[in-house]
Amino acid sequence: MSRLFGTDGVRGLANGLLTAELSLQLAQAAAVVLGHDRNTSETRPRAVVARDPRASGEFIAAAVEAGLASSGIDVYDAGVLPTPAAAYLVADLDADFGVMISASHNPAPDNGIKFFARGGQKLPDEVEDAIEDQLGKAPFRPVGGEVGRIQRFADAEDRYIVHLLGTLPQRLDGLKVVVDCAHGAASGCSPQVFKTAGAEVIVIGAEPDGLNINDGVGSTHLSPLKAAVVANGADLGIAHDGDADRCLAVDHEGNEVDGDQIMAVLAIALKEAGKLKDDVLVATVMSNLGLKLALRDAGIAIRETGVGDRYVLEAMREGGFSLGGEQSGHVIFSEHATTGDGVLTGLQLAAQVALTGRPLKELAAVMTKLPQVLINVKGVDRTRVKGDEAVAAAVALAEAELGETGRVLLRPSGTEPVVRVMVEAASQETAQDVAERLAEVVRTELALELVAE
Repeated sequence: MSRLFGTDGVRGLANGLLTAELSLQLAQAAAVVLGHDRNTSETRPRAVVARDPRASGEFIAAAVEAGLASSGIDVYDAGVLPTPAAAYLVADLDADFGVMISASHNPAPDNGIKFFARGGQKLPDEVEDAIEDQLGKAPFRPVGGEVGRIQRFADAEDRYIVHLLGTLPQRLDGLKVVVDCAHGAASGCSPQVFKTAGAEVIVIGAEPDGLNINDGVGSTHLSPLKAAVVANGADLGIAHDGDADRCLAVDHEGNEVDGDQIMAVLAIALKEAGKLKDDVLVATVMSNLGLKLALRDAGIAIRETGVGDRYVLEAMREGGFSLGGEQSGHVIFSEHATTGDGVLTGLQLAAQVALTGRPLKELAAVMTKLPQVLINVKGVDRTRVKGDEAVAAAVALAEAELGETGRVLLRPSGTEPVVRVMVEAASQETAQDVAERLAEVVRTELALELVAE
């Protein structure tokens, strides 16, 4: 049986993979592993549960809360809130763990369940494995007064908003900001926090009906935000995804500002404020080389990790670093959050515009994005990509050709017979040419042998 947990919890088609029965069983298993096995107090373990506004989140949340309460966990139902809000509230309430029900940027028919340990921390693989192992065992079923209770976490959103406002280095008075909430979990709190911080706010994508999450809006569909920023003469636009753990931006001319550019702006600001630990930014191998070149000029080093915010988080915890993230807009401030927080990131970016008096376009220009070409080479033996001499020689030749103004990255897929060839160069033409040549070598050298019938 394949592993149930993926890179970010258990995710799949609601009522397909993710049924009410599985949701209840996962909750019962987590109640033991994250609750009773780790609880050292004499009181019942406590858990925070939140969700995004997908229609399926209603029955999945009901199943999760039933599973937890029937296993002797007191449940604090926080309702519809961003994923980072759930993580923050676990720590703020000093709860034993938390559950977030969301499929992030996926379409509405999908959903997911992710768990946070005490302190709002993401789970390491071995703890997820322990939950899966517990699924095969009899659930813990207390009776009488030992069953858990379910209560509404009435001030959950207010606590989160107060927390966000407390992170600001500068109010946003005088700024006009368009906020696109992707018809998702941030539809209530993100516009409110920007308004409370002093900005004039134009809101789009904030009418969730349970079925329209991420549908043509949000960080995966920036065209409506670009149009709204230009039409309203706004200073900038902020785009969230369905669960608001990421943020992309748009400058006053409607140009996209991606996660790499956002990290460049914020890393330099933190360094100037003396708050960037060891003058290091943590980013994945997929971040644009332009980010590394810009930060090198600013006296900031990059600590590279594998692709995925969990690896960024691990590196940040190990080194005690202040800032990290991904090109996709997952940005993590270790001083204020235990996971990527799109609302927090948007606030901090807007605060830099207000603090410096410089438009976002000018701030983002500190980094020049190098052209990037990605080719997925299919039907190849991905396991041989790191050991094949011909491929290694082709990569070395390409790297020598590109010099310091480009780079090459070959990444095998984790599940498919695919190798991803990524090339960055000073020009689009060079990147395309080098990528195509490398892809042909990979296609030829790593071709899967056909077995004769």
